[in-house]
Amino acid sequence: MIFDTHLHLIDLSALRYPWLSGVPALNRDFSHDDYAVQARRVGIEGAFHMEVDVDPADIEAETGHVKALSHRKDSLLRGAIASCRPEEPSFAAYLEAQRADPFVKGFRRVLHVMPDELSEGALFRENIKRLAGTGLTFDLVVLPHQIPKAIALADLSPDVQFVLDHCGVPDIKGGSEHPWREHMAEIARRPNVTAKISGVVAYADAGSWTVDTLRPYVEHTIGCFGWDRVVWGSDWPVCTLGGGLATWVAATHTLLEGVSADERTRLLSANAKRLWNF
Repeated sequence: MIFDTHLHLIDLSALRYPWLSGVPALNRDFSHDDYAVQARRVGIEGAFHMEVDVDPADIEAETGHVKALSHRKDSLLRGAIASCRPEEPSFAAYLEAQRADPFVKGFRRVLHVMPDELSEGALFRENIKRLAGTGLTFDLVVLPHQIPKAIALADLSPDVQFVLDHCGVPDIKGGSEHPWREHMAEIARRPNVTAKISGVVAYADAGSWTVDTLRPYVEHTIGCFGWDRVVWGSDWPVCTLGGGLATWVAATHTLLEGVSADERTRLLSANAKRLWNF
């Protein structure tokens, strides 16, 4: 069975997503029901909702919206990685409010489309340190050249558990492995960072990628982090840009051919259950 640590849901009638105007293929509703039909067919047993960079005024509404969906009969939703703004003074109060909600499992601040210096701000870094001891994780979504910024955050907050999204967002379409490859090896030396095997099909050429296109990036990530510090995510519906959910799951199984049953289980579900204690 598979646990999906990276599901996005889009409801244009309930929330505002300013960035979607620039991505026409995703600028529509992607519902839990649509996802659930596909997910159950490929063996996904549950999922965490990953924030979708909604309008800042809708951040708390997004979490509430997803939590309400989790209460429905047969919902696959088991928790949420909520959006946050560590660069703002209001973060401390926001964190305390979210800590009271067991549905919230962690946070993410989108960084790969933001100026590099955002994560270098003193307030941002101090607020990330507040996560220590809370059991809440912080997802890092950064471009290859920004991985050193993520390393700095991990070093400054050694008691915070970080999750590096999408194998570090390699430029698979461009066939570029450097400096991504070196940076991945370096960030993996931080024991408080786990890597997420997700998103890679969206970074490949949608019309021509094969499993062997993805293999160097996925295998290098797992090789750097080891089988105890990797989790799996669908990145649905972003994965539809590279073939869709069933295609990504099939590619994952092919990439795992030859590994032990224990290693497969750790990546697909056991590590997530241990990391988020559910």
